[in-house]
Amino acid sequence: MELVNTVTELRYALDTFFFLLSGALVMWMAAGFAMLEAGLVRSKNTTEILTKNICLYAIACTMYLLVGYNIMYVDNAGGGFMPSFGSLIGTQGADADHSLESDFFFQVVFVATAMSVVSGAVAERMKLWVFLIFSVLLTAVIYPVEGYWTWGGGFLSEAGFSDFAGSGIVHMAGASAALAGVILLGARKGKYSKNGKINPIPGSNLPLATLGTFILWFGWFGFNGGSQLMVSDFENATAVGQIFLNTNAAAAAGAIAALLVCKTMWGKADLTMVLNGALAGLVAITADPLSPSPVAALIIGMVSGAIVVFSIIGLDKVKIDDPVGAISVHGVCGFFGLMVVPLSNTGATFGAQLLGTAVIFAWVFGASFVVWWILKKTMGIRVTEEEEMSGMDLHDCGVDAYPEFVSVK
Repeated sequence: MELVNTVTELRYALDTFFFLLSGALVMWMAAGFAMLEAGLVRSKNTTEILTKNICLYAIACTMYLLVGYNIMYVDNAGGGFMPSFGSLIGTQGADADHSLESDFFFQVVFVATAMSVVSGAVAERMKLWVFLIFSVLLTAVIYPVEGYWTWGGGFLSEAGFSDFAGSGIVHMAGASAALAGVILLGARKGKYSKNGKINPIPGSNLPLATLGTFILWFGWFGFNGGSQLMVSDFENATAVGQIFLNTNAAAAAGAIAALLVCKTMWGKADLTMVLNGALAGLVAITADPLSPSPVAALIIGMVSGAIVVFSIIGLDKVKIDDPVGAISVHGVCGFFGLMVVPLSNTGATFGAQLLGTAVIFAWVFGASFVVWWILKKTMGIRVTEEEEMSGMDLHDCGVDAYPEFVSVK
């Protein structure tokens, strides 16, 4: 009996540590988003985008602790629609495989990831404080509600919707909120000419954007690997290894595919597209990084890497201005990832995947649009043209990211 208790305690400790380590890897993705976005905006907006990223992470951690985790997981009816609206994280079950606190930590960094998707899409023209107010509502209520419907055992879970690590629940949800904001916000000044011409607005620091992508790639092993939830037995440990392999393969294939598409279309290697191609592969495989074979993971990544290039071009043509390509990477490729799950996972159906996708998009986009619209009518969501031209750093932060830069005319 004592030996059994010792083995149980060791497994509990190992799975708790695995959860905490995976959560720390996902938390590091916050740095990846910050570096990627800082590299893809203009230098005059760098301090502001970095401020948004660290503040949204702090807000997400606070609001999910106070309200969001309870909405998503505590005292909810199985298969239900309306979650409980309590506070804090509940109590530990006697038969738990890992500590409740480690579960919360792992979940909270996912919330911050969803909010980080919004940050880049609305960059360079949204008021800082409006963005932070929206962060409170998304992380406290909007995300946790759809999280209950899926991972929390609500009606989408009962309907058979499958999303292993969050292609839809995290990434597409973030992109849906971003799309609602971008529609109401409008494009950056000078992005689109009256004659329909699209004017590229290059980012200020491609080395920084590349570093951000590598950080995200690294953190994604915690994102997907940790979603196995356990590592303390043969089956789960083997599964985590397969997840790591497939995650890495999809990212690599996505980068290669984007590179080849760019070379074919323009005769050039567009670094920003290659970076987004790698991220597109990561987003798509996240829906199910365990079931596909390694070759299938490569194919999923390659298709995603190609899709994201055409999606970014397509959104530009309809004047959806997304400075970092977040809506295409996380939204379009998140949708693609969800829809290919049944090809390798016999427990999933296309009908359930379509239902889950439609519900997540409708809820997050609709709720976000209402919140953005109210903020637009009350506080205004966009800075003035003069403030936009002078830069968000000067207007919102009063600190230049690169104060020693000088202009030589």
